[in-house]
Amino acid sequence: MKSSLSKKILIGVAILTVVAAALASGAAADRLFGFKPLDKFFPRPSGGIRERIITEESDVIDVVKKVGPSVVTISAVEPVRQVIQFSPFGGFEKGTQGGSPQDIGSGFIVSADGLIVTNKHVVADTTLTYKISTSDGRTYDATQINRDPGNDIAVVKIEASGLIPVELGDSSNLQVGQFVIAIGTALGEFRNTVTTGVISGLGRGIDAGGSFRGYVERLDNVIQTDAAINPGNSGGPLLNSAGQVIGINVAVAEGANNIAFAIPINTVKEALDTFRSSGKFPTRAYLGVEYQVVSQQVALLNNVPQGIYIVSVIPTSPAEKFGIEAGDIVYKIDGSTVGEDSETLSKIISGKKSGETLSLDIWRRGETKNIKVTLGEAGQ
Repeated sequence: MKSSLSKKILIGVAILTVVAAALASGAAADRLFGFKPLDKFFPRPSGGIRERIITEESDVIDVVKKVGPSVVTISAVEPVRQVIQFSPFGGFEKGTQGGSPQDIGSGFIVSADGLIVTNKHVVADTTLTYKISTSDGRTYDATQINRDPGNDIAVVKIEASGLIPVELGDSSNLQVGQFVIAIGTALGEFRNTVTTGVISGLGRGIDAGGSFRGYVERLDNVIQTDAAINPGNSGGPLLNSAGQVIGINVAVAEGANNIAFAIPINTVKEALDTFRSSGKFPTRAYLGVEYQVVSQQVALLNNVPQGIYIVSVIPTSPAEKFGIEAGDIVYKIDGSTVGEDSETLSKIISGKKSGETLSLDIWRRGETKNIKVTLGEAGQ
């Protein structure tokens, strides 16, 4: 009798051990692989890795659904021209080239009646005509193109109504490490390509332009991101997780991976506000000199002040008009001493508007003088 009871106890213990082991292994599998049946027995702690991944994926999907219809592809059309072509069957014969649109960049809608923002270098060639294609397959002719002379920004007008504009965010409070999303026509071939990444740096300075057009421009205070951006993405939006545009994708670093740049949206908003109120972009200030920076070492060796050496003065420029000469050394700008770590003259001028005054303290052949120059307006 006792033997029979002992056997039953042993069998019961064995069964309980097997059940406990199964539950433990099931809980482990539930944690590792996401099996849900055991959630009521082993509740998940909030904020886990899997939960964060699902939330991030959901954010991206929501942003793409919201903003995707507002992202456009920009195509260029070369004029049709007569050419002589060689045919293996008939020798040389007349033919035509051009006339077919080729996708070259991206943009985004900022008004329901057809205002599109893109990069200036995307639509820089005035010998071409441009077409705008929306995500639903409609194509429009660009009826007007306005280029910002001070930034790599352009506004393209199409004749349309009922379009879905993007929401413009605020780029003044961006943080390194912040999650971002880019949408554009990658490589001029894959329309509405979506990539993700983070803000890798702020306040960068780069030389940007279009490799297809040979256009280069110096841009300061741009956003660096590791979101995949390729030729053809230029002009497309860089977005935060709320679907707000925080920048215009503008360039990639040559010879590097995962280093791309965007113009902060606040720069765009300021230019766009001026354009909407006056029909033109803010004018860029212009002095009209070529210069080199005189380092402290060079200054000591030549017994001259450290500063900016004027190499040449452009004829009829504001610099010539107000008496600046080649060979002058500017050692103070608006009362601030020029040092090797100071802002360059071009950067200071870029922060001013045409018609504003620049105060220059100048060393000329052993004598000093102050010249006040009224800055002119640069051409587009």
